[in-house]
Amino acid sequence: MVLTKTNKSESNTRYAQGGVAAVWNHEVDTHSKHIEDTLDAGDGLCDQHIVDIVVKEGPERVQEIIDWGTRFDKGKGDGYDLGKEGGHSENRILHYKDLTGWEIQRALNEEVKRYPNVTFHDHYFAVDLLTQHHLGHVVTRVTPNTECYGAYVLNLATKTIELILAKSTVLATGGAGQIYRNTTNPVIATGDGIAMVYRAKGRMENMEFVQFHPTALFNPAGENPDFLVSEAVRGYGAILKTPEGEEFMKKYDERGSLAPRDIVARAIDNEMKTRGADFMCLDCRDLDFEGFKAHFPTIYDKCMSLGIDPFKQMIPVVPAAHYLCGGVKTDEFGQSSIKRLYACGECTSTGLHGANRLASNSLLEAMVFAHRIQLDMDKKLDNWGWETRIPQWNTKSTMDPKEMVLITQSIKELKEIMSSYVGIVRSNVRLKRAKDRLWLLYGETEALYGSTTLSPQLCELRNLITIGYLVTTSAAMRRESRGLHFTTDYSAKNDFIETMIL
Repeated sequence: MVLTKTNKSESNTRYAQGGVAAVWNHEVDTHSKHIEDTLDAGDGLCDQHIVDIVVKEGPERVQEIIDWGTRFDKGKGDGYDLGKEGGHSENRILHYKDLTGWEIQRALNEEVKRYPNVTFHDHYFAVDLLTQHHLGHVVTRVTPNTECYGAYVLNLATKTIELILAKSTVLATGGAGQIYRNTTNPVIATGDGIAMVYRAKGRMENMEFVQFHPTALFNPAGENPDFLVSEAVRGYGAILKTPEGEEFMKKYDERGSLAPRDIVARAIDNEMKTRGADFMCLDCRDLDFEGFKAHFPTIYDKCMSLGIDPFKQMIPVVPAAHYLCGGVKTDEFGQSSIKRLYACGECTSTGLHGANRLASNSLLEAMVFAHRIQLDMDKKLDNWGWETRIPQWNTKSTMDPKEMVLITQSIKELKEIMSSYVGIVRSNVRLKRAKDRLWLLYGETEALYGSTTLSPQLCELRNLITIGYLVTTSAAMRRESRGLHFTTDYSAKNDFIETMIL
């Protein structure tokens, strides 16, 4: 049974533009090169064993989705047109125009139709995971042998809470970019899975590492989500410049516009603040016109719709929250700290990304761990029974919320808090202020949660506040600048290297 809070075509995956990284051209590329690039981007916090697994098993998983009908762009001859993105030493990005995630999602949705034992339930919102807590036992983060028995789920059609029991549960709930004012993530990316695991006393890891994509399209009218201008555009030859046309990235890194994302995002942020500018620019004017339109038709059409001709004007860009490198801590088979509960994709911290994700490694990670979860579950499923003593959801003493503005305004406040105090550049003072403000929001929201009937908006607000708290608390614990976490109070890395587990 697959539950989705909107429909089976809507996911974080479908918004991935650039592609999926895999060692494909063995004449010039090797596993060791891909591993080294990943470790370098991760800034000392990657798990070497996990990196080895994902890089070496990745090509087989990519071949599998090709066999299921995924169409990657071909180059000259029979080979694939392999792109290059920031932090990669070789061309190894398989892509479908600038709609790679959409194409992978399409192929998966078509393939799953062949399996009558798989059922989809659209418009079901998971509220909480079921554990021994719901049997009256005290469960903490150090309680041994905590197990997951399914979930309480809000049926959006009937507006009732349903009890769904499961021998095993897998979270594939995506990221949490909606905690920020500017994000490339879809509106569904509210960190629901991570928040549920935290409430169920599961272990989190490295939540401070939020990747801001350097080049979201600047739209003065505002939009949610921000439109992503893929890193592949820079891989194709576009150059970052000031609005006056001055190239600036070489001041920050010898790799220039193809430096890793954390460096590029901070550089753009610094240039904007130093110059008092609203955006920096991506110069595509000298690129091949027909090639650009063939590779990036969606980006080209979006720019033109805003009156920006990429071959006459530079594209205005700003950093936007893009990817959460931390999340539910899992082992090499996607098993969380709660037994019978697995997780894969952006909601996890597998050890692959460390302090900063290498471009186009995310789709690869999701494929590899989805497969490994299936292998592990297949060995154990027959040994797990059903827990039938879980009570139905108690809706007594609750009423419909009278003022939705209490929820919508709190979401706006949360986004402002996180964007102002827990963004690309942080400090102890900013983090303390964020925690104080979040605590007030938390108290107000929990009071509302305890007295009113549930709605998707209230559940999302509750989850967003939890994610905001986790990111802020993890950031305050890390007394150094490393990878995606940059603080003005600790500019240099300390000698110790550790992950932050909550």
